[in-house]
Parts: sequence; structure tokens; C-alpha cells
Amino acid sequence: MEEKRTINFGSGPAKLPKSVLLQVQNEFLNYSGLGISVLELSHRSQDFSKIMNKTESLLRELLNIPDNYKVMFLQGGGSGEFSAVPLNLIGLKEDKCADYFVTGIWSAKAAKEAEKYGKINIVHPKLDSYTKIPDPSSWTLNPSASYVYYCCNETVHGVEYNFIPETNGVVLVTDMSSNLLSRPVDVSKFGLIFAGAQKNVGCAGVTLVIVREDLLGHALKECPIVLDYKVQAEMNSLYNTPPCFSIYIMCLVLEWIKNNGGAAAMETLNKQKSSMIYDVINASNGFYVCPVEITCRSRMNIPFRVGKKEGDDALEKKFLDGASQRGMISLKGHRSVGGIRASLYNAVTLEDTEALAKYMKEFMTEHQ
Repeated sequence: MEEKRTINFGSGPAKLPKSVLLQVQNEFLNYSGLGISVLELSHRSQDFSKIMNKTESLLRELLNIPDNYKVMFLQGGGSGEFSAVPLNLIGLKEDKCADYFVTGIWSAKAAKEAEKYGKINIVHPKLDSYTKIPDPSSWTLNPSASYVYYCCNETVHGVEYNFIPETNGVVLVTDMSSNLLSRPVDVSKFGLIFAGAQKNVGCAGVTLVIVREDLLGHALKECPIVLDYKVQAEMNSLYNTPPCFSIYIMCLVLEWIKNNGGAAAMETLNKQKSSMIYDVINASNGFYVCPVEITCRSRMNIPFRVGKKEGDDALEKKFLDGASQRGMISLKGHRSVGGIRASLYNAVTLEDTEALAKYMKEFMTEHQ
């Protein structure tokens, strides 16, 4: 009997390519003929160094990272970087202040954490709801800010920037945890990019930091040594034991992205997938409602309500139960917003997305 296919629309940890999982399974007990698992490899060994070097090399190739940027594999997740960014960068200028865009839960958390280390300016009027990106005409950027920070894709609210904010020469920092390598990006426009791996580029446990070299060496004296970018860069991410297995998984996922056409091919696929779901929502005469303004709707995370604008709890429960019966899991919206959320990261296939779109149409026909 054929195994029932589960389609994972989880927001992270998320679906991994099947070929990657099969390779991990195949190599699990005996990596590269060594007779031991990657889980048992010393982080100081030549064999693990090869994994680290290959992972960095693939990242540099796929993202076209300039030579004057360091690539680090750290721990602590995106939330750890909410502290590490100000601890390392807020002292770049003597005023110790930074500009933050707050367009969702994750940038709000980042701004709140940064307040511990300096003066934080929110560059736009406070939003009533996280459903849009404020118009540039409403921004008030501080020229003496050490850096400008934004979250490129807000996973909870489904808000994604399709442009790079202009900072007038101030260092730009972005959290790309949920859309790194889902589309091409010009790394040279940023002073620092960070991303938890567990959405598009691997599994939980490793946090990627790409930082321009001239920004190293400015950490506040109270910065914990494990969060000090200069120390980690000088030690090639080996100041302490790195998340070895997660880096190995990232290496395999990056290889898969490369073999499938790189960031440009991922973008084409992600446009197709997200359009498929948004088309159903837009043609539903209000049965499905996505609250996010059309210009900044995320390709990665699509939140929507069922039945009416504020959602019908009974219908949404039915929708989730029906999806589960069809093998579709992790479609429940974030606890802070409710409703439904479909996350369509790189490893989610067109076939997976078609199954969801088909179910949405059938559910609407039955309940509208």
C-alpha cells in the first residue's frame, strides 16, 4: 500500500526537499566512508572543515556575495540576532542610535530588544495593523543612526518588501530568515543580512550572518563573546562548537537549490505558487480574505480568513479538519492573528500548492 503523502505548509521548521532527506538517511550512519555519522564528527576535523567550506562556497555562489563580506554560521536563531545586531553595530556612531521599520511581530520584537542598547527611532507612524509597508513619504530617517533595520518578510502577518529601502548612505541591516534564497538579492546593498535556516535553506539550529568586513570590531563592551561578530569571523565560526549537523543539512539544501537553477529559478517557482493561492482568494467574492495590501503580499506566507473578513471560527475549524484529512498539515494561522496561513517555502512543490488550491475551491463551493 502506498504511503499517504503529507504536505507540510509549516512556517518553520518547514518542508525539506525529499532528495535531501533521502541523502541524509543514506549517509546517516556512515558519512563519506568514515564509518561514523556527521553527528559524531569533530568540528575541528578536516572532514567537517570541508563541509563548512563547501557550505560557504555555495552561499557565496548562489547569493553572489562580494569578497569584502564575511559569512558566519552561528547559533541563537533570528531572536539571538535581535540582540547581536545592536550589540555589534549600534556603537558605529557616537550617538548610539538606530532606525527601525516595524511592520510585523518580528521587527517589533527586534526593535524592543535593541532598546536595551541605545536609542531606537521607529522611522514611520505606528501602524494600526501589520498589513502594509508605510509609504516612503511618511518615513523620518535619522542621518546619525548607526544602522537602519527591517524584516524583509514577516512570517506571521504575510508582509514582504519587494524593494530595498533607501537609507541615504546609512548601513542597512535586514532579517531575511523567511525569504533568503527565495529570490535573487543584491548583497552589496546591505551592511548585514541574517537568517535562521529553518525556512528556505535548511533545518533549525544554524543562523546565517553575512556581514561587511568594515562593520566588524565595533561591539559594545557588554557584548557576550559568542555574539561578537569580529571574534566569530576571525575564528571561522569555530569560537565554540558550531551546530555541525544543521550546517551539513544547509550544505545539502544549497546544493539542491543550485541544481534546481539557483535563486532566479526559486523566484519563478515561488511567484507561480503564491499566485495560485492568491488567485483563489481574489476570485472568492470575499469567502477568503487576505488582509494584506496587494503591493506587499508575501510569496512565502499567505495568511487568510475564511467566511468573512474577521473569519468564521467554525468554518475555519472545518477547513483545517478537511485539510488534515487530505494530508495537508500546519495550515493554522499564528496564535496572535488566528485564521489560516499557508507557507510556501522553496521545498513546497507546485504539486503541493495545486492540492491546496484545489481544496480551497472545493471547500468554497461546498460552504459559500
